[in-house]
Amino acid sequence: MSANYREFQKLNLPVIEQEILAKWSENQAFEKSVSLRNDAPSFVFYEGPPSANGMPGIHHVISRTLKDLVCRYKTMRGFQVNRKAGWDTHGLPIELGVEKELGITKEDIGKKISVEEYNRKCREAVMRYKDKWDDLTRKMGYWVNLSDPYITFDNNYIETLWYLLSKLYEKGLLYESVSIQPYSPAAGTGLSSHELNQPGTYKMVKDTSAVVMFKAVKDEKAQFLYKAVEDAQGAEQSRANLELKTKNSELFFLAWTTTPWTLPSNLGLTVGERITYVLVQTFNPYTHLPINVILAKDLLGKYFKPENENTGFEEYKEGDKTLPWRILTEFKGAQLEGCQYEQLLPFEANNMQSITALNPTAKPFRLLLGDFVTTEDGTGIVHTAPDFGADDFRVGSKYNIGFFSGVNKYGKLEKLVLVDRQGKFVEGVGEFSNRYVKNYKDEKEYVDVNVDICVKLKKENRAFKIEKYEHNYPHCWRTDKPVLYYPLDAWFIKTTALKDRLVALNKTINWKPKSTGEGRFGNWLENMVDWNLSRSRFWGTALPIWKTEDGLEEICIGSVPQLKEEAAKADKALGTNNAKIMSDLDLHKPYVDDIVLVSASGKPMKRVPDLIDVWFDSGAMPYAQWGLDHDKLKAGDAFPFKHPFNKTYPADFIAEGVDQTRGWFYTLHAIAGLLFDSVAYKTCVSNGLVLDKNGNKMSKRLGNVVDPFKTIEQYGADATRWYLITNASPWENMKFDLEGIKEVQRKFFGTLYNTYQFFALYANVDGFSFKEAYIPLEQRPEIDRWILSSLNTLIKKVSEYMDDYEPTQAGRAIEEFMDEHLSNWYVRLCRRRFWKGEYEHDKVCAYQTLYECLETVLKLMAPISPFFSDALFRNLNAVTGRHKVESVHHADYPVSNAAVVDTELEERMRLAQDASSLVLSLRKKVNIKVRQPLQKVLVPVLDKHMKTQIELVEDLIKSEVNVKEFEYLTEDTGFIKKKIKPNYTMLGKKLGGKMKAVAAALTAFSQEDISKLEKDGSISLNIENEPLILQTNEVEITSEDIPGWMVANKDVLTVALDVTVTPELVSEGNARELVNRIQKIRKDSGFELTDRILVKVTEHQELNQSIAQFNNYICTEVLADKIELVPELPDGTEIEVNDIPLKVFVTKKA
Repeated sequence: MSANYREFQKLNLPVIEQEILAKWSENQAFEKSVSLRNDAPSFVFYEGPPSANGMPGIHHVISRTLKDLVCRYKTMRGFQVNRKAGWDTHGLPIELGVEKELGITKEDIGKKISVEEYNRKCREAVMRYKDKWDDLTRKMGYWVNLSDPYITFDNNYIETLWYLLSKLYEKGLLYESVSIQPYSPAAGTGLSSHELNQPGTYKMVKDTSAVVMFKAVKDEKAQFLYKAVEDAQGAEQSRANLELKTKNSELFFLAWTTTPWTLPSNLGLTVGERITYVLVQTFNPYTHLPINVILAKDLLGKYFKPENENTGFEEYKEGDKTLPWRILTEFKGAQLEGCQYEQLLPFEANNMQSITALNPTAKPFRLLLGDFVTTEDGTGIVHTAPDFGADDFRVGSKYNIGFFSGVNKYGKLEKLVLVDRQGKFVEGVGEFSNRYVKNYKDEKEYVDVNVDICVKLKKENRAFKIEKYEHNYPHCWRTDKPVLYYPLDAWFIKTTALKDRLVALNKTINWKPKSTGEGRFGNWLENMVDWNLSRSRFWGTALPIWKTEDGLEEICIGSVPQLKEEAAKADKALGTNNAKIMSDLDLHKPYVDDIVLVSASGKPMKRVPDLIDVWFDSGAMPYAQWGLDHDKLKAGDAFPFKHPFNKTYPADFIAEGVDQTRGWFYTLHAIAGLLFDSVAYKTCVSNGLVLDKNGNKMSKRLGNVVDPFKTIEQYGADATRWYLITNASPWENMKFDLEGIKEVQRKFFGTLYNTYQFFALYANVDGFSFKEAYIPLEQRPEIDRWILSSLNTLIKKVSEYMDDYEPTQAGRAIEEFMDEHLSNWYVRLCRRRFWKGEYEHDKVCAYQTLYECLETVLKLMAPISPFFSDALFRNLNAVTGRHKVESVHHADYPVSNAAVVDTELEERMRLAQDASSLVLSLRKKVNIKVRQPLQKVLVPVLDKHMKTQIELVEDLIKSEVNVKEFEYLTEDTGFIKKKIKPNYTMLGKKLGGKMKAVAAALTAFSQEDISKLEKDGSISLNIENEPLILQTNEVEITSEDIPGWMVANKDVLTVALDVTVTPELVSEGNARELVNRIQKIRKDSGFELTDRILVKVTEHQELNQSIAQFNNYICTEVLADKIELVPELPDGTEIEVNDIPLKVFVTKKA
């Protein structure tokens, strides 16, 4: 126990935080906060595992603050909240970093460096910045168990992943297939749909686009098209009797593409069955040759101007910017099915022989029907390359248009893709062979192969329009390079099989905000595709599937004991040496690749080379963080995971950035739903992005990245956390501005600090330590009852906000109470109670009341601001010993006492505060100081209740705003005229086009109408023959000024201030100003609060009367026995009172 409350020299949050951190560490405060609740119900929280191979940023601070404040709050509410840390240690982020560090590419692994050595480097790199992460975790006050984290590269963790995969396999939800998948040539691996949909992966790029001319083959199927051309030319020639300049019977199908590099792989053209197409006679804008082209009728306007239809053919010449055109015939897409065309870009690698070598029945270069064709852009005819598009692959397979083949390095004929997995053309594609289709190597002199392809098409009369086209294109989430859609032999999780169930389960989750769950996440589930699990990389969880060479037999391993058993079988049957590998088992490449198993028929089985998507690692953490319980597994337990899994599933709460909607949030949900028909989490809070103060994304390139370590070091973790939480709702994108943290430091923490310092100063003088009996509420003054009522209203409000995961609203409510109620009203009005008079009943009431308010506010704010709240709580409790706990974080959260709440009292005090605020704002407008008394305030009252309420606080208001009289007006008085207009911000969306009519209706309002609206809170209008209810918050009511008066209003309260200053009022104002100057001299002289003083003041004609008239008042205020007026003062302090120079001499009375 301490005799005195600690008084600070100044507010220095970083220094205070270091002191508290030392105490937390010394007393194991976090561990105690958990162990003290051993017998309490659990609140389950999952930590999303960060990757420690990169430095933490300011965006990590906001998500970790969110997590921490909820866990602290739930602990104080009586729950036990275990928080197990975790580390995400596999995948592309680590691999690409190691490649860059070693100066190698994926192709070098296994050649320049062994897989074993490479993976060893990866293992070393994964925890490179762990110390920095731990340091930030500690300094920002994030309580999480760092001593026993789950680590995704750990064998026990991986074994659990294998178990989950084996259960998916058993359920028929894990399958192998060839399909078109997003593929990152820069990373050398396929990507899942959720990786492709991470924020920022789609970027606006300018690509060369081409409208390409595919020449139709003149056969029986296309006869109706050629006949239309011939008929049109015959009719034209007979009319003109001349050889047509436009005579050309060649026909071309127009197809548009933004990826000209895919054109050598073209095998078909797809049209819409019900789309209307037209055959158009025109000219090629590049060669100026007459041509006949086919495209969708709805898209004619993209290429031809209406005014050039059926005119200008004979006059057309090279250089003309517009094309003459005419429609020869129109028809539905269904009529084009089966029409043939000539191959656009034939080369050695894509000739007919390569197409039919493995598929003799293939029928390429035909028109196909597809339901994905639209007339939103392009030509309505889709260039179809089955190797590079999912729709293309599907329609190509349906029509058997074939695929390319070639001889591999082993001399075996196999399927061939014209672009390899590095993103460059293979041999045999003419002048384009071995050229990258995108600049994947960041070559400074890179020549765009797409441009060269288009140049070739122009020369060969196969290009109708070439231009730069800006569009969204997907990029790899880790390399930032463009992806390709590529045919991959991969393993998939059949998420679509249980799509409806996953959608239904999602509807049971409490999403904050709801729009994420119902919109972004809900839409994602509605449109999800099967999960591409395979990754062709090296450092990650190995897919536990072994297959025979012929692919006819396979096994999915679900545990280490099963692997050992199967390995031993193979050693016995095949004579393999698995036992050596199993003796020191590492479930990573290359070790698991060396394990050979035996099939049921006695054939060797090797592991498929794939790793799994790193997002499966983190999505499996609810189970893998504990590991497999082999006894439970043997017993057939549905949840064979180690203790305490059963107490920790599902999570009550998780929180991460909104970018995890299609990442961790999805994988958690998918695994839980597919395997256990359950949600993995009950509540999910997603925070928005942290942008710079101008709303730009933070990046090293822009130089606008905020260092979280420097920010916390300079401003403190508490101010940073409070700013991040209260500045905007967590799920909104935040414009981060250091000036905002300074404002939080000054305003909120400065106000709390000053209030505590005020209490500590006077409590130490009087020796208050809360040893007196608690004084009942009814024995306390009204001002005490009011602040305690407001305090309990605050407790209820903050608790409701926190229960609803609305910390922003909770923090703002605490701020409002601290600033508007406790500091600027209660403490200010009660100052005299603390520093005047004896230590008796009223003063004890004041101390008990202020102490209770401070202590309660500290508990309420503790989850958001853990350091300063704990420091002040410890300071208070060290003297009073009211709590048996050593930290505020071990205390119970406040509970609102309804018996203390007096809503009538709160209402009238709010009227007093609002009225005072309005009058003070009017004083400021006319530059009249508060120390200058004014005569009268007029207050219109809406009803008797309002008048009674204001009358009860009238004296308080008069004292606050320094006026002599209060006069009440009824609506019949008509002294104050009011105006009304719509609140356009509130009504804009609600009314739309009716806004003008509502504005006109409000203009016609009488004073009685306005009074009725203010009194009732709403009013009914008839707008365009429809009823409309308007609420008071949907309009703006203002008052007109009156000569000699100033008028202001807020909600239903209006005040009019008489701003005429009479000589009598001036005289009193001078006296008050003199009191202010003498008080300052007392303070500067270092006098004690209770010291009596003697005062001498030089005479001045303009002030002598004021001093004489208000002598007693001045003496009482400054604790002087008398004020002596003297002609001169050799010593003293020069002052000014309302621009009147004086000298004052103040001495302490002996």
